[in-house]
Amino acid sequence: MAEQTFRRLSVVIPVYNEEDTVEEVIAKVRQADALGLEKQIIIVDDGSTDGTRQVLARCQNQDDVRVLFLEHNQGKAAALRRGFAEVGGEIVIVQDADLEYDPTDFPALLRPILAGKADVVYGSRFLGGPHRVLFFWHYVGNRFLTTLSNMLTNLNLTDMETGYKVFRSEVLRQIRLRSSRFGFEPEVTAKVARLGCRIYETPISYYGRTYAEGKKIGWKDGLQAIWCILRYAFLD
Repeated sequence: MAEQTFRRLSVVIPVYNEEDTVEEVIAKVRQADALGLEKQIIIVDDGSTDGTRQVLARCQNQDDVRVLFLEHNQGKAAALRRGFAEVGGEIVIVQDADLEYDPTDFPALLRPILAGKADVVYGSRFLGGPHRVLFFWHYVGNRFLTTLSNMLTNLNLTDMETGYKVFRSEVLRQIRLRSSRFGFEPEVTAKVARLGCRIYETPISYYGRTYAEGKKIGWKDGLQAIWCILRYAFLD
């Protein structure tokens, strides 16, 4: 990748039925240390059916926030594609709208790119950062999916399914994303590997939720992830 001057960070936040957390997430993103970069906050509501849209309506007139509304639920990857189309920064970070990922980790995620060492950074939940102790089988599933992805991409990631992914925007411009729902993680991993991007991992904190607290991903999404790993390793 060519040398690039970094002035602006675009934070893309896909949202679906997160009325209890989205406003706090926006506040935390605003307060996060972006190491001197100006922040552009892009929020994509993926057809929420609770009070999320009403919360976001109060935010859309703020200067540093762009709110986009999809007419119906299409999935996380579809919301991200819409958000990426509005990116104006040289660096892009994906921020979930729940409180599982903490924007205080922004500096650690940004440093490898700002130092000119990385094109893509993954925030790993398994490299020693503080994390809430939750579901054993989710852990096993994440490890399995990461291992399968690594076998087919020849990477040695510890957390392919992490929600914290950071990209130089020129990388995203070279990728045509096709998946919907939670297929984004294996698809984008396969495609940045194919591009030969310099990929770094850094430890992050992780405050996972239970299903009673609003967690949405389930076993069907795991099966879809397996399909996406195999599909994008050999096709597209």
